[in-house]
Amino acid sequence: MRYLTTLIFLVACQAVIGGVHAVKFVNNRGSYLVTDTDKTSSPKKRSLSVGASYGTDASFFGRTSPQRYPYLTSDVIYNGKSGLFAYGSMWKVFNSPPTIDEFDLGAGYSYKFNKDIKGSISYTHFFFSDSARVIKSASSNDINIKNSFDWHLLKSTITMDYLYGQSNDFFLTIGHSHYFESNFNIFDDKDYITFEPSFNVILGTQNFVENFSYRHDFFFDHDDPSKPPPNGKPVYPNDYAEKNTEFNVLDYYFRLPISYNRPHYTIEASYKYSIPVNVQGSLFNSNESFFNLTFYYLFY
Repeated sequence: MRYLTTLIFLVACQAVIGGVHAVKFVNNRGSYLVTDTDKTSSPKKRSLSVGASYGTDASFFGRTSPQRYPYLTSDVIYNGKSGLFAYGSMWKVFNSPPTIDEFDLGAGYSYKFNKDIKGSISYTHFFFSDSARVIKSASSNDINIKNSFDWHLLKSTITMDYLYGQSNDFFLTIGHSHYFESNFNIFDDKDYITFEPSFNVILGTQNFVENFSYRHDFFFDHDDPSKPPPNGKPVYPNDYAEKNTEFNVLDYYFRLPISYNRPHYTIEASYKYSIPVNVQGSLFNSNESFFNLTFYYLFY
């Protein structure tokens, strides 16, 4: 009950805030949850964007694997004039055996109720190598619904995810952000800098943790991940399995992206500080800092 009260307060408190907020991204991006950086876009013109991203650790709804896994991704997103979009993403995770760990395909629709309320709905299927070690590999399908509310001083975002496959989970992510744009240029009158700090809370179930623990060796040698654990796979206690079905707060995180923007491309560096809570099983996640570097080029 205390989590529900917190949720209602976080959303409702923004309704009394006034001010002026103007957004002018190179491409007005929506979100599907594949990496830490939102990727889909909904420009007025038909467009195609390609990009690449590097991250210091793979995180999945506030949970990380026992070993840190830096990663590289490459992405392609197509946006139609009607609001329909499709995307593909490929992952290479360092310290993980496969040459390619993951390939994602998805499609969705972006909509707008008015200038202050926008959203998107999408479906993504994840294809994983059998030897992929990232915790995300416990799920294979995601239905994502995202809605943003611009209160003019802050923008609030509510995102719902239903993941199913080897494990079924439901997540609710609530974020509050404020957009800043530079009133100066760096090289010419076509570039500018943007900042959008945000505070976010993730609530949900975590059955994927139980599934992941059964299929992976938590206690492998970090210096030589190819070595098997000394006593076989760990036993996953039944009380953890029961608690993982509960809908709880999973993570609080603060994120600060800084972007250099030009008419056709964006370079973004971001920092995220995560505070996982209600951690179950053998993960033993603790507070962690994440760094990401992303490049996207937009064709239209």
